[in-house]
Amino acid sequence: MKTNNTFLFSIDLEDVRENVENKHLYKDRVIENTQVYLNWLKQHQSKCTFFTVGKVADVHPELIQTILAEGHEIACHSYAHIPVANQTPEEFRIDLSKNIEALQKAGCTNIKGYRAPIFSIDKRCEWAYDIMKAFGITYSSSVLPAKNPLYGWPEFGQEYKKLSNGIIEFPISLDRFGPLNLPFAGGVYFRALPEFLILRSFKKYFRNNLPALSYFHPYDLDTNQEKFMHSGINNNKFFNWLMYYNRKNLIKRLDMVIALDARITTYSEFISKL
Repeated sequence: MKTNNTFLFSIDLEDVRENVENKHLYKDRVIENTQVYLNWLKQHQSKCTFFTVGKVADVHPELIQTILAEGHEIACHSYAHIPVANQTPEEFRIDLSKNIEALQKAGCTNIKGYRAPIFSIDKRCEWAYDIMKAFGITYSSSVLPAKNPLYGWPEFGQEYKKLSNGIIEFPISLDRFGPLNLPFAGGVYFRALPEFLILRSFKKYFRNNLPALSYFHPYDLDTNQEKFMHSGINNNKFFNWLMYYNRKNLIKRLDMVIALDARITTYSEFISKL
């Protein structure tokens, strides 16, 4: 299939304060930051997929309704943002059930997709796909197919594929930078890597007729967020510094990708044309 410079731009709709100690001492900036993305998407007449944490839907159902009203897709991103590899199958089943229930309560129907927190599905928890299938999930974007300080599944491979139970897994896009394979199109990597290297990677994907998969968060463009130690990074001060690095240039960099004639679409729309 010709992908036509497909940019599977997506938002991991989560509250950066979740699982942070004394989180309520800090401001809830989810709506304000998400609106910046919505305005940017509207400017470019584009629709994308919002992988949404259930707790965010519980607290901000009006935001979910706004996203849906503007024609975007809502998919699952867990209920409590706990890595899949840190759960038992039963814990995962309960979490996914609560995630779907929260999204439905906020007005979502026909939920098809799932993304694991921190791309935390690896060889140890392949069982998660059968649980997804039981809940009607048809696609996932939950694998980082390289070695990583947190989670990674190098053996999975870098191309999307249909699994034995019919679910399509879209591993996050990688490119090689020296000895490392890095997810150039998302989050801190997109903010921290030199612009010319990011654009080189996008051009490579588009030239090879491959969709470029990304992930961004409300906080990735938040220049006013209070300073605190983020969860899930093992209290690493360098990683925490990176969490704040170069947020002011995120939209400018996204505009540079769009200038490559990148075309943003939802995961479901992309799959419908396979």
